[in-house]
Parts: sequence; C-alpha cells; structure tokens
Amino acid sequence: MDIVLQQLVNGLTLGSVYGLIAIGYTMVYGIIGMINFAHGDVYMVSAYLTAISIALLTFFGVQSFPFIIFGALIFTIVITGAYGWVIERVAYRPLRNSSRLSVLISAIGMSLILQNYVQLSQGPNQQGVPTLLSGAFRFHIGDGFVQITYMKLLILLIAFTGMAVLTYIIQKTKLGRMCRATQQDRKMASILGIDTDKVISSVFVIGSAMAALAGVLVTLDYGAFDFYIGFIMGIKAFTAAVLGGIGSLPGAMLGGIILGLSESLFAGLVSSDYKDVFSFSLLVLILIIRPSGLLGKPAVEKV
Repeated sequence: MDIVLQQLVNGLTLGSVYGLIAIGYTMVYGIIGMINFAHGDVYMVSAYLTAISIALLTFFGVQSFPFIIFGALIFTIVITGAYGWVIERVAYRPLRNSSRLSVLISAIGMSLILQNYVQLSQGPNQQGVPTLLSGAFRFHIGDGFVQITYMKLLILLIAFTGMAVLTYIIQKTKLGRMCRATQQDRKMASILGIDTDKVISSVFVIGSAMAALAGVLVTLDYGAFDFYIGFIMGIKAFTAAVLGGIGSLPGAMLGGIILGLSESLFAGLVSSDYKDVFSFSLLVLILIIRPSGLLGKPAVEKV
C-alpha cells in the first residue's frame, strides 16, 4: 500500500510538470492551429538558464533559498519568454499562411537550432546544480512510510499556482478575452480591432514562460540536465496535451496528471523499462475511444 501511495505522490509531481509544459502546446494550437515542436527545447534552454542564474546569484553572495529560487524564476522566465517571442517571429509568422507542412519543417528546424546552439555554447556533457533544498515529510503507514520531499511539495505548490494564475488571466483579463476571440475567429477578431499578431506573440511568450517555470522546478529537483532533455520532455508534454484535449487548458493539466500518474504507477508496480510504452499505449487507447482527447471538443469545419 505504501508503494502505491509513494508512486501516486511521485506521479502527481511529474504530472504537474508535464501539464505546465503541455500548456505551451495547447495554447499555440488553440490560437493558430499549429504545433510548436520547438517548445520542448525552450524547456531545455530554461534548465541552462536556471543554472546560470543560480551561479550568478551565488557569485554575488546570495545564499537564501527563497531569494535564489525567486531570482532564478524571474531571470529564466524573462529570457525564455524572449526565446518564445523570437521563435514566433522567425519560425511561424513568415509561414502563417503557408501549408502546415512548411510550418512543421520550420518548427523542427528551430528545435535543431536550439539544440545545437546550446551544445556548442555550453558543451555536450551533462551538467547540474547543487541541492539547495533538502529534507522531506514522512508519513508512516503500517510497517512502511510515504515521503514527499520539500522540493516536490514546492513543485506542486508553484505548478498549481501558476495554472491558477494563467486561468485567471485567460478568463478575467483583457488579454485573455483577446486570446479567446482570436481562438474563435482570427479574421473577425482582427476586423473588430484586435491586434491578432500581438496576441499570437503573447501566447508564445506565455507558453514559454510556463515551460520555464517547469524547467526551473525540475532542474532544482533533479539537479542534472543536458542539451537533449528537451526532446524527451517535449514528446511527453505533447502527449499530455493530446491526451487531455489539445486546445484546452484544463485538458493540458489533466492530461499531464494522468500521464505522470500512469508512468509512476507502472514503473513502481510493473517495470520502469517499459513505462514509456505503457504511457503511449494509453494515449493510443484514449484517442481510439475519444479522438478529441478527454476534454477536447470535436473540430467543427466552418463553411
């Protein structure tokens, strides 16, 4: 019983990270109907920016963990948001009216550019950051116990807070109303005076910021990273977005939680070697039963 509960805790933490990254995929798809396949590498860049920010803060004598994580979050989110803005301007805006295949190739090219840029500038070897927050809460259950580290608890707290803030922005603010209008009918939104180009750029920046949030948290938790982590994490987050219903913000978080829980339970109870096979098999099964995802709406063609 304690093994199952421990895997549930691990899966919830992992799933919240998947959900944060999946938001970037689902927001871009919801607005322009295209997949940002460079999004996973934006997450990878945020891991390196986290290490750089921690090194800078330590160099200037900052030792307090709250100040370090706050500084790392601000620094990484700002720089990563700029990366998202550049990706939209360079890889998407010039091809917005082209075929989807052209945009797909452009996105894959941008992904390769980011990978090689980081590999050449930071080196191919695995890098890491020191453990800044240690310790855990332990709950005894029978002869065993379940523990949740302080870092994992922080991940859950920040991830769900970030999701709540984003939901408020989309539902209650002027930017959110413009995003929803652009998603429903971009041409009509433009006629009504909404700067749709600005909205689309903002969506890329917001999606990149959420990936940066995940990147900071995962880097501080696991400590190790390299230039290739964006590919695997990007595929997993894309799977979570499709699983929950791509285009739906609650669906992105739900898909991430389901994927994280499935992976952890399968790895803990069956085999960690085939957890990815199980996760993708679950995706295939759900798409067969419900092609639009769990919370997605069937596409309606306008005539």
